[in-house]
Amino acid sequence: MNLSLMFDAMIVLPSGIVLTLTLTVLSLTAGFLLAVPLAFARAFGRPSLSLGVLAYTYVIRGTPMLVQLFLLYYGLGQIEAVRASVFWLVLRDPFWCALLAFSLNCAAHTTEILCRGLLSVPKGVVEAAAALGLKRLQIARLVTFPIAFRISLPAYGNEVVGMIKGSSLASTVTLLEITGMARQLVSSTFAPYEIFIVAGAIYLALTTLAVKATQFLERRLSIDGHPTRRRKVRFRPGLPRHRTTTPVP
Repeated sequence: MNLSLMFDAMIVLPSGIVLTLTLTVLSLTAGFLLAVPLAFARAFGRPSLSLGVLAYTYVIRGTPMLVQLFLLYYGLGQIEAVRASVFWLVLRDPFWCALLAFSLNCAAHTTEILCRGLLSVPKGVVEAAAALGLKRLQIARLVTFPIAFRISLPAYGNEVVGMIKGSSLASTVTLLEITGMARQLVSSTFAPYEIFIVAGAIYLALTTLAVKATQFLERRLSIDGHPTRRRKVRFRPGLPRHRTTTPVP
């Protein structure tokens, strides 16, 4: 094992972290914004609408993200109508193709995650909110979705970790994120072992931070409240006990 090459990789590869995080954050944001209405349609929509959302999530979740990326980047460019349209200004750029593929994939997974959370909300809570005079949109925004998001947070944390690792596929369409930088460095040093060990360590650090952030958010959104507040209650001294005395005549 060449330690000097590993040291050089530790200097070069972090330059791809910015692109990796950019793709990950934008994909998660776009996917989440698209998944929220789709999850409500999947859980509470009419059968035809729910079936249409199911078909989308079934196809996207059942096919590899690499195939989806190749279809967008290489496949759409073969269609003359696409190349003659205004969409070609975006689709010819590998960054936007990767972002579109990752966002659609993330939206499909997040839709099913949030759908399970929405269906897990107790009906009694919704009925109580309706009894208070809240409208359906208010119930969905103030009651149903916050509870469903808290229920779905552990599974959504796995989706965040998966998207960080899945962003490495962007290297297949010439983007120089962490994996792309590693492949470029390997082509010049012919030392894949040392280079990809460093790349794997960087991904491990990023996913560890994502897991810790998810766990912190879970604690903040827990029903019991903030952990420091619970500690204050736990160590609060009890009230003094009063002796029961009988009046002396």
